[in-house]
Amino acid sequence: MHLILTGATGLIGSGVFHQMLNMEGVSRISILSRRPVKMVEGHEDKAQVIIHKDFNNYDAALLEQLKDAHGVVWALGVSQNDVNKTQYVEITRDYTLAAAKAFSTLHPDKPFNFVYVSGEGATQTPGFFTPIFGRVKGETEQALFDFHKSTANFNVYNVRPAGVDWREHPEIHPFIPSLPMYRKALLPAIAALAKGWHTPTRPLGKVLTELALSQGKPLEGKDIGMEGTLVPNLAIRRMAGL
Repeated sequence: MHLILTGATGLIGSGVFHQMLNMEGVSRISILSRRPVKMVEGHEDKAQVIIHKDFNNYDAALLEQLKDAHGVVWALGVSQNDVNKTQYVEITRDYTLAAAKAFSTLHPDKPFNFVYVSGEGATQTPGFFTPIFGRVKGETEQALFDFHKSTANFNVYNVRPAGVDWREHPEIHPFIPSLPMYRKALLPAIAALAKGWHTPTRPLGKVLTELALSQGKPLEGKDIGMEGTLVPNLAIRRMAGL
């Protein structure tokens, strides 16, 4: 199947791309990126980078290239600490919803799976102390869910990884961005003492890819929310066999 990927130069996206490359069920990968993706080099027989500068808009020529895609893993994102609030809302919510609306038109007579990489801490019921990422990602999850309910054959999975750990995924190490020292320092403690918050990139990439390849049906399990569409980190770990 043909899958779309965004965020391929980031930590989670790199892990997803590596898994897509090695899964027989994926025949073609279209990567939407503002810049070239180093990790694609040597894999051009399966993966194509489409330079896309404006993630608020999708013209007819681009949609034609994507017309037979079965689904997308939307791993595009940014830390709330790296941009101002307006930019964060645009990148996190507006870009995501613009893509959802565009991709829903690719083949409206057949299912399309939109796998949104959200994060633990996202919430539809924010409080006074909820950080901006929790509010905006929660709003995005809700908007995608509402769009799914109102749009035939558009399936959504909102997936919430937590402490993303790349240490045992050496294949992506040359390609991931530089990460803050505090994250490197915290990971051993999370992995040892708070496994429910631990999200290794290799199994995460596999789960995200399998959801994009799936039939798009509601998931089952006590740890699943939003009518079978919300996948918290505990469910990611269960689905990955961790």
